[in-house]
Amino acid sequence: MFLQTLAAFTLLSMSLSAAKKPTAGTPETLIENYNIPLWPEGKVPMAQGNGPLDKPFLTVFPATAGKHEGCSVIIAPGGSNIMLMYGGEGVEVAERYNDWGCTAFVLTYRLSPRYNETARVLDATRAIQVVRSRAAEFKIDPARIGFAGFSAGGSLARAVPAGSKPGDKSAADPVERVSSKPDYLVLVYGPGRAPKGEDLAAFPPVFLLAAAWDKGAANGSAQLFLDLNKAGAVAELHLYQKGRHGFGASYASPDFSPWMDELKHFLVQGNLMKEMK
Repeated sequence: MFLQTLAAFTLLSMSLSAAKKPTAGTPETLIENYNIPLWPEGKVPMAQGNGPLDKPFLTVFPATAGKHEGCSVIIAPGGSNIMLMYGGEGVEVAERYNDWGCTAFVLTYRLSPRYNETARVLDATRAIQVVRSRAAEFKIDPARIGFAGFSAGGSLARAVPAGSKPGDKSAADPVERVSSKPDYLVLVYGPGRAPKGEDLAAFPPVFLLAAAWDKGAANGSAQLFLDLNKAGAVAELHLYQKGRHGFGASYASPDFSPWMDELKHFLVQGNLMKEMK
């Protein structure tokens, strides 16, 4: 299993690193996707080595030319924490956000069995800090940075609020000087339920989505919505009456294709994204 994961991860890393950051003066219409590491070389916390599996990174998907409006999202694909479903739960979602005028960042986080949830939460919160600390460079609003997770990535997203911290203004690393709290969450077929003692009143606005036949995710999402609503937090719940786990962006699906339009409505209603004309 480890060798299979390493092979898949290596192919992903190679394919993504082939996209290069444009040089200064490149027209926006020619901007390609490119990768940025979460930590400097040799400074990844909890690192078990120095190979592809040990270096989490973000792939930048710039907003569509002429539609840039300053919103952004970090996307954590699912894959049972042993692989990444990078297509339907990563690239396709990022491209839809791009069409809305948002810059998207797909997170390649560290996987099992080499790494545990503690390392993955570090990756997720660091990703938020990296994006927020470079907001001017990416031309995004540092107060409108979302985090969207699918399945295992949804479990990771679910853990982010509790693992987030305010920035340390005295830190030597400028990335650590900014907050790691997301401005909103998107939890797609994740487990949902709140652990005892969590401060749900301080939870960021959250969009919850699952299919009713996927009972664990559906019931967990419904319970989290009830808990958040009771605590006075902002939450929106969508449960499709039929369906399965792992439907992803579902551009052409007759069962699930409306969901990203519903997400867009949620973001516009919450002033987290502007409606593009």
